[in-house]
Amino acid sequence: MRRDGLILARGVALLLPLALLGGALGSQYIGGLHPCEMCHWQRWPHYAAVIVAAASFLVTRNRPLLMTLVLFAAVLIAVSGGIGVFHAGVEYHWWEGITGCTSSLTRGMSAESIIDQIRKGPMVRCDAAQWTLFGISMAGYNAILSIGGAVAIFLLAVRRPRIAA
Repeated sequence: MRRDGLILARGVALLLPLALLGGALGSQYIGGLHPCEMCHWQRWPHYAAVIVAAASFLVTRNRPLLMTLVLFAAVLIAVSGGIGVFHAGVEYHWWEGITGCTSSLTRGMSAESIIDQIRKGPMVRCDAAQWTLFGISMAGYNAILSIGGAVAIFLLAVRRPRIAA
C-alpha cells in the first residue's frame, strides 16, 4: 500500500481552516463573542484556503497542479496565522494596532474628549482579548494552529510517497 503525504496534506489543508472557522463562528454565534476588525482579517485567508483546498479535490491526475493547490492553501493558512500573531501582539500590548478598533486614549485628555472618543469608538476593541485559555487569546490560538498547520501541510506535501510495510 502506498502512503502519499500529498493526499494527507490535502485533507489537512481543507479540514484545518474549516475547523478554525467553525471555532470562530461558533464562538461568535453560540458563545456570544463578537469579533473585532482584526478577527475578521484572520478569517478571510481561511475562507480562501477552504476554496483552494476544496478545488484540489477535483484534481485527480495532475500531480503538479494538486501540489500547487495544496501548497497555496498552506500559504493562505500561514497568512491567517501571521495576522493572528499581529493581532495577539496588539492584544498583549506588545505593539500598537493599525486599526481604529484599538484604544487611543492619551494622558491629559479632557473628560469631554474621552467621552467623545468612547461614543465614536468601536463596540469591540482589537486590543482587548475577549477570551483566553491558559493566557492565550483566540488570536494566539489561531496563530499557533495556523502556522503549525501550514508547516505540517508543507512537510507532508513535499515528502516522497513510500511503500508501507
